[in-house]
Amino acid sequence: MDTLNYYNYDAKSIYFQQDNDPKHTSKVAKAWFEENNFDSKSIYSWPARSPDLNPIEHVWHHLKLKLSAYETRAEGVHELWDRIEEQWAKFTKDHCRKYIDSMPDRIKAVIQANGGYTDY
Repeated sequence: MDTLNYYNYDAKSIYFQQDNDPKHTSKVAKAWFEENNFDSKSIYSWPARSPDLNPIEHVWHHLKLKLSAYETRAEGVHELWDRIEEQWAKFTKDHCRKYIDSMPDRIKAVIQANGGYTDY
C-alpha cells in the first residue's frame, strides 16, 4: 500500500493477477485484501502453475541462465549479489519488450493446449 500511496494510485484502480499458489490463497493473504478493502473484482484468477503466461518468470529464467554461465560458483552472498547486479544491468528494455510482445502467442498456445503444457 505504501507504494500505491507513494505514486498516488487509487487502490480502487488496482487489479491483482495471481494463481492458486497457497501463499496467494492463505488466510493471511485473504485477510490483507479484506483489511485493505480489495474485493473479489480486483483479484484476477489465473491458471495455476502457468509461468508461460507471466513474463517476469522468463526474466528470472534469463537471469538464472546468465548466472549459471559463470565458470565458477559465487563464493558467498556478496559475490552472488554482485553477479546478479551485473547481469540485471545488462537486461535491456528490448529484452523485456520481447517477453511482453510474445504474450498474444503465449495466450493462443495455452488456449490451444486447453490450459496444458506449451513450448513456452
